[in-house]
Amino acid sequence: MKITVKLFANFRLDRFKVKEYEVAETLNCAEIVALLEIAEAELGVVMVNGRHAQLTQSLHEGDTLSLFPLIGGG
Repeated sequence: MKITVKLFANFRLDRFKVKEYEVAETLNCAEIVALLEIAEAELGVVMVNGRHAQLTQSLHEGDTLSLFPLIGGG
């Protein structure tokens, strides 16, 4: 199945902005996060197809996973 992953802010450093993945089976969001070597503690917002999602949500053919880091201010 094909999914699209979009990274935002500092998650793009040494990675990519948008990338399409061909995966052999249904995965959940957490498995993609692990594949990208992003620490779950650094995640701020996870969205699937423009809607807030949990890391346990399964991904399906054509889904778009968007990952946003925690943002601090001061």
